[in-house]
Amino acid sequence: MTKSNKKASNIRAAVDAYVAAAGTGTFNYRQVSGAIGRHTPKEMRTVALYLAELAFDGIIIETAPGKYKSPTRAVVAEGVFVRRSNGRNSVILEPEGDEVAVPDSASMHALNGDRVEVSIVARIKGQDAEAEVTKIIEKKEQTFIGTLKVEKHYAYLQTDSRYLAADIYIPKAKLKGGVTGDKAIVRITDWPEDAKNPTGEIVDILGRTGDNTAEMHAILAEFGLPYRYPEAVEKAADKIDAGITDEVVAAREDLRGVTTFTIDPRDAKDFDDALSYRKLPNGNVEVGVHIADVTHYVKPGSIIDREAEDRATSVYLVDRTIPMLPEHLSNGICSLRPDEDKLTFSVLFEMDDHARVINSRIVRTVTRSVRRFTYEEAQEVIETGRGDYAEEILALDRLAKILRKQRYDNGSVDFDRVEVRFDIDETGHPTSVFFKESKDANKLIEEFMLLANRTVASAIGIVPKRRKAKAFVYRVHDQPDAERLANLAALARTFGYKLKTKGEPLEINRSLNKMLVDVKGRGEENFLSTLAIRTMAKAIYTTQNIGHYGLGFEYYTHFTSPIRRYPDMMVHRLLDRYLNGGRTVSLEKLEDECKHSSDMEQLAASAERASIKYKQVEYMGDHLGEVYTGVISGVTEWGLYVELEENKCEGLIPIRDLADDYYDFDDKNYCLTGRKYNNRYRLGDRIQVQVARADLQRKQLDFVLVDEKNPPRGPETFTAPQKKGAPRQPSYERPGKKQRRKGRR
Repeated sequence: MTKSNKKASNIRAAVDAYVAAAGTGTFNYRQVSGAIGRHTPKEMRTVALYLAELAFDGIIIETAPGKYKSPTRAVVAEGVFVRRSNGRNSVILEPEGDEVAVPDSASMHALNGDRVEVSIVARIKGQDAEAEVTKIIEKKEQTFIGTLKVEKHYAYLQTDSRYLAADIYIPKAKLKGGVTGDKAIVRITDWPEDAKNPTGEIVDILGRTGDNTAEMHAILAEFGLPYRYPEAVEKAADKIDAGITDEVVAAREDLRGVTTFTIDPRDAKDFDDALSYRKLPNGNVEVGVHIADVTHYVKPGSIIDREAEDRATSVYLVDRTIPMLPEHLSNGICSLRPDEDKLTFSVLFEMDDHARVINSRIVRTVTRSVRRFTYEEAQEVIETGRGDYAEEILALDRLAKILRKQRYDNGSVDFDRVEVRFDIDETGHPTSVFFKESKDANKLIEEFMLLANRTVASAIGIVPKRRKAKAFVYRVHDQPDAERLANLAALARTFGYKLKTKGEPLEINRSLNKMLVDVKGRGEENFLSTLAIRTMAKAIYTTQNIGHYGLGFEYYTHFTSPIRRYPDMMVHRLLDRYLNGGRTVSLEKLEDECKHSSDMEQLAASAERASIKYKQVEYMGDHLGEVYTGVISGVTEWGLYVELEENKCEGLIPIRDLADDYYDFDDKNYCLTGRKYNNRYRLGDRIQVQVARADLQRKQLDFVLVDEKNPPRGPETFTAPQKKGAPRQPSYERPGKKQRRKGRR
């Protein structure tokens, strides 16, 4: 036996020993290599290849790409079921988080989100592991949205869901007056194991399919978000008076004589933050960040508070805002409208000419805005040096730019984001697309809000010696996934960029910022900047402070938007309690509230994206057959996602339409590569596409590739948008009758 073969044999023996002792957890080649003391690239490759060989032979199970589990242990597991309309069901195992495929025939009709018990089996040698649902432990309460079809003897819901391919049969007694073409919400009441389709009942009729309000409400309902405001809550809010009496003012710092103004989007109605500016006798300046004192009016445990806590956030769809608080509060009493006395919670900063904070105070105040600026109006003042309160705005802009530079020098990550917005006609139909860009006026507000949030978090989070920390709400952002960061660095290296993956967060972030600056205007900009964003974790609310990686802050919270975010209300109440000497609150209860707020924030963001996607498909339905230049924004085994440069609308080139070759998906390098001609389509590549299909029901936009081999097609070959309200043919068997099998005897 050669020395090389002997070494490989020793490695394989060590891997066998590791697998035998692995227990119930999963493992990958990096973990195994580290555990057996094999750290060179060649040794780690030997480990990776041997693990793949063991999985092929069925000795271990590959539960996810590159992740393995011993089949002799923990073959019975629990997890959350994921049902998909394309039939690719799976279960997310607990506690590892691994995803294992579940054939539809082995699903016991579990629905998306159900907690299930599964048996994991490698059914065919050399293929991925599969799981079989053996028990539904806990059914998740859920509803489905779609379009009704009502026949003489039966009715069904044609679902819009990504999680359910089957139509839902509805007894006519459960229709609640629904008729063909209605957009409806349906609850599944039964799904026998031997039945092809579930049975359900109508929960609510949203309106006619295709009607703009019905479709927006359907998006909210899809994510379990409220689309109506309870009448009892609005009535309770209407009874509240501003109540700015002499007694209330006397208990606060009166800043009504200090120049104060708001800067907000042009369509905003809820102004929850304002800035003030005044010169101090010692030559320094005082900058005030004034926030609507919502908790003065909304008392803990009240009907308004319970509704706000449940919603946790306002939701911003393309054409409307679904407020967290009743409009009497959000757009009226609490909104910092000009020329009205308002109760505020303020952070006041004494700053020198170099934007150094000499000292700060957190106080309850009374303020009065003298002017409501839109971002565009404030930007014009910054650019021209002329306009209302030009001296104050220019001074604040100069200080904000110093703060911004300091923040980036200290490791804050610089991601420039462009937001897509639509001009919409009176029916809700999108007529044009424009981009919302962050300019100096936006950044001015951003910097002072960041400073206020950071100051508030530090005031509670930094604990004096011999004192115990008090429970508080932090906005945290974890470090990026090490494996993703390493993959990004490897890909960046192929373009000649160096990216640090180890060391202090400050060093890594400076390195990341340098790369983002260096790629500006280059062909690889889209590719690398997109990947950089994807390496980042999601920010969440929690009582466990780990700092905010993306901002480079050790302490950070949300204090500045209590009209639209419940965590800010929580922070206001905790501040008031602690500044007045109160004891700490229950950490466990506060953490539960934080988790709920984080979950609702993600749902609201998903609904916002879905509304944008709907309007993109609706808008592009007017442009079938037109050719655009786009950038590949996603690469998957089922095709290429392309974002159009002109309007940022995103669509899919299905892999079946790449007919010139057989393409393999490379998930490590984010590309599709042709086997015969070696054509490669990679994330960030610029290509030309033609708009082929616009399916509003599925919020799906399809493109076809345009190049030398694939010239533009004639417009008659493309699919027009599906007629609004026109259901497809039923996909279920009519009750009491056998379905004919076409083409079979």
